[in-house]
Amino acid sequence: MHTNYYFLRQLAPALTERLQGYRVAACFSQEKDELVVGLTNGTAEFWLKAQLGANFPALALPETFQRARANSVDLFSELLGQQVETVVPWPQDRVVQVNFRSGARLVFKLYGPRPNAIFRPRPEAPAQLFQQRLLADADLRPQPNAAPPAPGKLPPPLADLPARYLREHGYDPAPPETKTRLVNQVLAQLEKPAHYYLIQLDGRTRLSLLPLGEIIEPLPGDDPIRALRRFVPMALGRRALENETKQLRQLLERRADEASTAAAHARQRLHALAHEAGYRHTADLIMANLHDIPAGATQVEVVDFYTNQPRLIKLKRTEKPQLTAENLYRKGKNQQIEERQLTERIARREAEALTALERLEELDTQPNLAELRGLRIWRKQHGLDPTPAAAKAATELPFKVFEDRGFTILVGRNAANNDLLTQKYAHKDDLWLHAKDVTGSHVVIRHRAGQPVPEPVVEHAAQLAGWYSRRQHDTLCPVTVTPKKFVRKPKGALPGQVVVERERVVLVKPGNPFDGGDAL
Repeated sequence: MHTNYYFLRQLAPALTERLQGYRVAACFSQEKDELVVGLTNGTAEFWLKAQLGANFPALALPETFQRARANSVDLFSELLGQQVETVVPWPQDRVVQVNFRSGARLVFKLYGPRPNAIFRPRPEAPAQLFQQRLLADADLRPQPNAAPPAPGKLPPPLADLPARYLREHGYDPAPPETKTRLVNQVLAQLEKPAHYYLIQLDGRTRLSLLPLGEIIEPLPGDDPIRALRRFVPMALGRRALENETKQLRQLLERRADEASTAAAHARQRLHALAHEAGYRHTADLIMANLHDIPAGATQVEVVDFYTNQPRLIKLKRTEKPQLTAENLYRKGKNQQIEERQLTERIARREAEALTALERLEELDTQPNLAELRGLRIWRKQHGLDPTPAAAKAATELPFKVFEDRGFTILVGRNAANNDLLTQKYAHKDDLWLHAKDVTGSHVVIRHRAGQPVPEPVVEHAAQLAGWYSRRQHDTLCPVTVTPKKFVRKPKGALPGQVVVERERVVLVKPGNPFDGGDAL
């Protein structure tokens, strides 16, 4: 609530009492989105530092401030020497205005997404903007007082904390007369708070005029300047911890959800395979009844010696039954491979989901993670570091770029681009993937020293290899996986053509597991 009207209406008179008669001695900026105003009465100084970034707009009131010798620029030159008369809040708004005896005005607009400072040396003079891209702020004017809300309704500037406080005290289901009483009680507390509260709520450090969430520290309600001086440095110091904790939580929740969903899908597929007649089973029946199948038949009915029930088997008129059986035996072998891979995938993905949930629990229970240094050490130990390298790689590399668990996956765009990827960019220890026996993109997983590529990363890269190939719409796609050192290009080969000297094959469902927009 440090930018809310109900706090600003208490801060403004406190600033007027403190600054009346002070003159502006300095006005400059030395960091992005920061405006510093230094005032003095000849014997004492007062510093006002406006944080005008969209992430955390605030008026900071440091007791002392040292201007840097470099990277500092003077602003609003006509503000120098101006003498403060009053500081006032705009009615029902997140704006505070400093009035000077000459008629000059300095306005601090503390809107969350678009904060700004606006200076007018005279009431009729053109506005000078700190954030010059926000041109509409040149015409910003205070709005007249709004009509009072209907009985029991929340006033527009109440903000989220008082509204939440009301709802936690039974506002929503209450009858109209009780709602009116609750609102009036809260408004009375906001207009003359007994305390200011530094609180932790939903992973954020906030200043509140009401007891809410986890109270870190209560402060006297008659000194808003002291409250602001205590709150802003604390909030800025804790912001990095709060943001990184939130990002880690979202990452782990996403991993747990993705792994659980993948395990469930694999289990469904395995169940379907277990409850349908296998290819090998059908091939056995064809071979056992080969002498009874007439030439050119399109189907044959046999007794299934596994179930002792009649079974109708479809055949191809132009294909000999022996060849049909051979094809089915080959498919049966692939089916066995698929079942084994599905079983392994279920175990692996369930373990990943459990690990992610354990990490989430550690975030809430380990005391050392309540400190930024401890959190970053823990994050690095568990391979949860952010990977800004993806954006950098996208600007440097002419391929499709994906990031997965800290590994970079590169995908060729066409035949010539495949050659460039495999022959020029890929390292001998990188993993190289390609959809087997069809044309498609070369896929490379960048090697990381001392870190074997996790199977989920191989699986995702194989899905990409299938997706960017002629097998894109197949149910299952065999994909070659091999270190790049076993891939060579024969002399005279066409663009994109290579020979693989050693390989293993994985079966995957073609797709883009990064459909949410992680491709760069």
